Amino acid sequence: MQKLIGLFYNRVFLVLVAFLFQILILGVIVWKFSNYFVVFDVIFTILSVLVVLYIVNKRSNPVYKIAWIIPILTFPVFGGLFYILFGGMGISKKSKIRTNEIIRKIPDLLSQGKNGIINLYNDSIVAANQSKYIEKYSFFPIYSNTSSEYLTPGEKMFDHMLKELKKAEHYIFLEFFIVEEGKMWSNILDILKEKVAHGVDVRVIYDDVGCLFKLPHGYDKSLEAMGIKCCIFNPIRPLLSISLNNRDHRKIVIVDGHTAYTGGVNIADEYINEFERFGHWKDSGIVLKGEAVWSLTVMFLTMWNYLRKTDIDYDKFKPFINCNEKFVADGYVQPFNDSPVDEESVSEAVYMNLINQAESYVYVETPYLIADNNMMSALKMASKRGVDIKIVTSYIPDKWYVHEVTRSNYEELCEAGVSIYEYLPGFIHAKTFVVDDKYAVVGTINLDYRSLYLHFECGVWMYKTKSVLEVKEDVLETIIKCKSITLEECKRVKWYIKIGRTVLKVFSPLM
Repeated sequence: MQKLIGLFYNRVFLVLVAFLFQILILGVIVWKFSNYFVVFDVIFTILSVLVVLYIVNKRSNPVYKIAWIIPILTFPVFGGLFYILFGGMGISKKSKIRTNEIIRKIPDLLSQGKNGIINLYNDSIVAANQSKYIEKYSFFPIYSNTSSEYLTPGEKMFDHMLKELKKAEHYIFLEFFIVEEGKMWSNILDILKEKVAHGVDVRVIYDDVGCLFKLPHGYDKSLEAMGIKCCIFNPIRPLLSISLNNRDHRKIVIVDGHTAYTGGVNIADEYINEFERFGHWKDSGIVLKGEAVWSLTVMFLTMWNYLRKTDIDYDKFKPFINCNEKFVADGYVQPFNDSPVDEESVSEAVYMNLINQAESYVYVETPYLIADNNMMSALKMASKRGVDIKIVTSYIPDKWYVHEVTRSNYEELCEAGVSIYEYLPGFIHAKTFVVDDKYAVVGTINLDYRSLYLHFECGVWMYKTKSVLEVKEDVLETIIKCKSITLEECKRVKWYIKIGRTVLKVFSPLM
């Protein structure tokens, strides 16, 4: 009985009931009006037609357009209204204005000498042009006085992170999509409480949807009571809203401005294989030490300013302030941010530039392979011109329907000579690209529509760092534990499974 009563008072249950109730009321109103007043049926149908025309002319991915146009035309009375509620990017005009005001300050905050990009141009015009794109559209520059280390699996990154957190003397910033109570969070939280007691400035940002089933309601207040400053990104409210589309999918840890982590690892025990959800959880991340940490610090502080509606002084968090060590140069490092606020799909462009410029190989690790036509064409064309394309994804999925969409792309890629591998021990959550022994990207960005278009994401583009070869070595070692997908196997898939995958693929941008 107590569990049943607890269910009724659970936030997830209450929000879900509120959503369903609002949808029901909306449906009844539309149905009643269209039945008793034919004119309303005509009005809602005209609305749907106008919405379709708007979608067709909108600057967005064609696959996303089709995913909405089909249900709207199938249910013209409800379809247009449903798109208005849930189909947009989710950022209100007021929020866009405020976000853009904060973003416009980034170039001044990150102004630096031109030696980095000039030296890169002297080394490689191709690499310099890729870097130039990132700086122009993400605002984050390239650095040379930074070292990087690739960390995999998640437990290795966790151990490394704990050691650095214990060294913090001035501030610790954490920004995660998922934080869940368990061994991983308990160990981190113990350090954070100890550091707060010694006067260290500790700040935490977590996403409300990501933590919906992971943390109790009002957990931010619990952290604040411990002296840990906390913000929740886009809190869920029991009102139908398109704002639920946009999530903070970034994972960032910053220690004193000179050390930073990012990658696929969230704060939950499955990420460090403390318990098994989908077999062995294969994840990865990158740790930076040096000047490039400043970019990730600015990313965090801009999000903090947006959520807290403050305008803090960035300068006191600069890396040189709290570090007497000389930063070591290890190739070129360029952290970047991707935001749904602008019209530029930076993450997709970074990946596409790497694929299109590749000469020898492109190796990819991704949990999902829900690529649009542009990405599929780039991968196939690169393979056809002789580039060795290897893609490693999961054998055991976390979402069966997403995995079926992923598998629906295998045959087309295999026909073009792309090598596909599924990680037999379990689930791949790493998000990595490595190209030609020169380039690598490690970050939070999945190859799916939500990561590429709807979420706040971040990554690190690297050129000729030692970590580039570390990523390559990891991919090749992972492939040994994988099942190779053959074209013959793809062609043997039963017809009804192919039909099911085709239907799911149409709606993949909405997943």
